[in-house]
Amino acid sequence: MVFSSLTFLFAYLPAVLAVYFLVPFRFRNLVLLVVSLFFYGWGEPVYILVMIFSILFNWVFGRLIGQYRDSDRKKAQTCLAICIALNLLLLGFFKYFDFLADNLNALGIMFLKPLHLGLPIGISFYTFQAMSYPIDIYRHDTNPQPSPVSFGAYVTMFPQLIAGPIVRYRDIADMLENRRETVDKFYEGVIRFVTGLAKKVLLANSAGLVFDTVNSLSFEQSSVLTAWLGIIFYAFQIYFDFSGYSDMAIGLGKMLGFDFLENFNYPYTARSITDFWRRWHMSLSTWFRDYVYIPLGGNRRGLARQLINIMIVWLLTGFWHGASWNFVLWGVLYGAVLIIEKLFLLKQLEKAPGWLCHVYTMIIVLIAWVLFAFTDFSDVLNYLGMMFGHASAFANIYTLYFLRSHLALLIICALACTPVAKSRFNFLKDRSFALAQPLLVLLVLAACTAFIVDASYNPFLYFRF
Repeated sequence: MVFSSLTFLFAYLPAVLAVYFLVPFRFRNLVLLVVSLFFYGWGEPVYILVMIFSILFNWVFGRLIGQYRDSDRKKAQTCLAICIALNLLLLGFFKYFDFLADNLNALGIMFLKPLHLGLPIGISFYTFQAMSYPIDIYRHDTNPQPSPVSFGAYVTMFPQLIAGPIVRYRDIADMLENRRETVDKFYEGVIRFVTGLAKKVLLANSAGLVFDTVNSLSFEQSSVLTAWLGIIFYAFQIYFDFSGYSDMAIGLGKMLGFDFLENFNYPYTARSITDFWRRWHMSLSTWFRDYVYIPLGGNRRGLARQLINIMIVWLLTGFWHGASWNFVLWGVLYGAVLIIEKLFLLKQLEKAPGWLCHVYTMIIVLIAWVLFAFTDFSDVLNYLGMMFGHASAFANIYTLYFLRSHLALLIICALACTPVAKSRFNFLKDRSFALAQPLLVLLVLAACTAFIVDASYNPFLYFRF
């Protein structure tokens, strides 16, 4: 089940909200746990057992770590090591076993056979989320949760279960027990949810169709400018797809009384790759910073070690996104660029005109999206080749067709990636426009519903992660 489906919008969500607000507050975490497990098991019920196992062992080890962290540090460290190992083994088995087997077989080492198991939806997100809990207890950043139901509600929370943002227990520990649901907060959540739905249905899906069409062109039909247009539309697709789901998750959280941290801050306005990754998928970036980069030593052990730590983090970031070498290369590319910026380029960018910094950043980002879009290296090389001259022409009739047919979408997406659109609608907060805002929300919801009913194209790119 996905948020941008009629089943979710007009059956699951109304039923959940009705039950959630009808029961007394003390039972709402239990309701949240049950409905979240139902949401997760909608397409693959067997993997509910995997999630329940993850909940139970992280909760148990969290209690043990809390018990020993002051009285017996070695026992606490042992419990933490076992808990982290179990989390990584669970993630590694489902996500990376076939990758390992395929690569060993390609080298002639045949003792492992691919299992071809389906990937549990959102396992990368909820594993990182669950794993942060025992680590934070060990660090005294939070205390153990006495209730397995409340901890289970945290891990399985359906608003951000399948695509983040990655929520750390310490950030919502108090909300699990003392959150306040208000009409104003609910209404704010509705607006945020519908905004995210519009990003996903109206913009991401439309941009994705353009990219798929460009990608289906033959060599004779291809051109350099068409290839660049295609990857620009892919950049819009993945941004509006993922940030739209984050907006919907944040909105749903507000409806239920939770405040999740922001996950995107207009990344396509960045003026360096360093700045870009402070704005894109911020919950993942801060997770790797706090649980990998800093424990490795961060920038405290000299420049050489800092650069090594950066590359380790980006190798892991790439591998986290998928069990494929293109994601590893994607991570290496970003790691290398970030190291170059760290060594000298950031100082030069500070002196350069803003537009030039922005062009540099977006060229790197678009090249990286090619690595991200194709798991087959031959497809990566073919597409990059078209972008940099290996095409039938610099521009042709197909380029003109795409520009003429999709210029409005291109402009709307470009504006929607900046704070411009949001600032232009701030007038709706004025009391004199009190009626206009809910009418606009209903109008956008109706438009999204019409698109969902009419369209057969409604992918969700981050399901594979």
